[in-house]
Amino acid sequence: MLLETRGLGKSFGVVAALSDVSFSLRAGEVHGLMGENGAGKSTLIKLLTGFHPPSAGEILLDGTPVSFDSPRAAQAAGVAAVYQEINLIPERSVAANIFLAREPRQFGLLTNTRKMEADAAAILSRYGLAIDPRQPLRTLGLGLQQMVSIARVVSLGARVVIMDEPTSALAGAEVDILYGVVEQLRREGRGIVYVSHRLSECYRLCDRLTVLRDGRMVESATTADLPRARLVAAMLGRESTAGSAPGARPAAAATDAAAAAPIALSVRGLSWRTRVRDVSIAVRRGEILGLAGLLGAGRTETFKAIYGAETPDRGDVEIEGRRLFHARPAASIRRGLAFLSEDRRSEGIFPKLSVRANLTAAVLPRISRFGVVSRRRQTELVNRYIRELGIKTAGPEALISELSGGNQQKVLIARALCTEPRVVMLDDPTRGIDVGAKAEVHRTIRDLARKGLGVVVTSSEVEEVLELSDRLVVLNEGAIAGELETAGREPEDVLALLAAAEAPRA
Repeated sequence: MLLETRGLGKSFGVVAALSDVSFSLRAGEVHGLMGENGAGKSTLIKLLTGFHPPSAGEILLDGTPVSFDSPRAAQAAGVAAVYQEINLIPERSVAANIFLAREPRQFGLLTNTRKMEADAAAILSRYGLAIDPRQPLRTLGLGLQQMVSIARVVSLGARVVIMDEPTSALAGAEVDILYGVVEQLRREGRGIVYVSHRLSECYRLCDRLTVLRDGRMVESATTADLPRARLVAAMLGRESTAGSAPGARPAAAATDAAAAAPIALSVRGLSWRTRVRDVSIAVRRGEILGLAGLLGAGRTETFKAIYGAETPDRGDVEIEGRRLFHARPAASIRRGLAFLSEDRRSEGIFPKLSVRANLTAAVLPRISRFGVVSRRRQTELVNRYIRELGIKTAGPEALISELSGGNQQKVLIARALCTEPRVVMLDDPTRGIDVGAKAEVHRTIRDLARKGLGVVVTSSEVEEVLELSDRLVVLNEGAIAGELETAGREPEDVLALLAAAEAPRA
């Protein structure tokens, strides 16, 4: 066995990030490492590459226990990682980046640039990469920069190559080049740990698949022996019951009147890079549409492209029949579209400001005159939504950072409602909040629909998005993989769609 872990664990204080993970990698094997956010993949990679020491268990290389006190020590032993973020120097040449910190020098000066460039050219040629080693790295596209990162790892003599989401930002032709590089590494007898959220490429490239969930290994088998339905169920923490008959789930909250209501949001042929591909959806007034999908399916990217936080390459967005031209968030808000990000801390709250300031941040121009905010109108809005949404706070002047996660989320929903939207998009709105707060947020979402708003909601939990939604659209690799009415459906029906999804690459 080339690489092995036995009972590997890592704790940060009282929090166990990884527990009792036994993982193995053979020479010439591509071993897929899979799991949703927080599953423990990054922690395992950091233990293997010397960023963190393990709290329990051991790592073996060629059957011998090893201990790495730094990434440099891991690289010296033949274990190296290629990350999705390019950690090289854009202004230096390709050759200089491949041999970074190992250039031939004497008295601090480069002594044999031609040999370094020739050696770099030989490595690039071995993997079919038509790259001039003399050109600056910044002149290459992101995909080829990724290949240079792999060439650097190979030049270090790595026998274990860890690839962390290597295709996340690559276009179709670049992905094909990467696949060729992976196959060449396999032929050379190197072991590859391949981390990806894309089921299709894992089933194409990998010999074995291992699934982590909540820091533990929950599934490991050869690709041929691991059906997609079982893989998806393992990632999401459910028993695989593919093929079972749907259960009698109660009908969702949509009424006949809502089903015949005017369309609040229409999206046609929306595409953005490789992240969103020809997405078309429609949401009626009073309807809750759910977007489901595994990590990397394109849920957040679809929302941001609709909202104008990212500029789509093509596609049309209409709010109640009026087209959004060259949409930006400010224009979307004016037209009646509100968006609540899944990243509450980074893209939602202003932690050092009060509940009052956070709640009214999006409507200050509306409640101002000659640049002076009307304190009276601001107070009316704040008191109204604290009351209507049941926000538990010591008062409007309390710092939002002092509120619980659920109440912070309610403040952000109130901020969206202050803009008087016709459509509200909620990206994983109960992420990181407790069970009681989830129930309150669910009630708020249903109230929005009852008041006639169009609502689009996502969740990382299949049961939650199924329970909330009247209709469900399943995304896979940025494209729509299926759609179903939620009345009478069970989570297994959604899992079946997720497992069967095989969106073609652009």
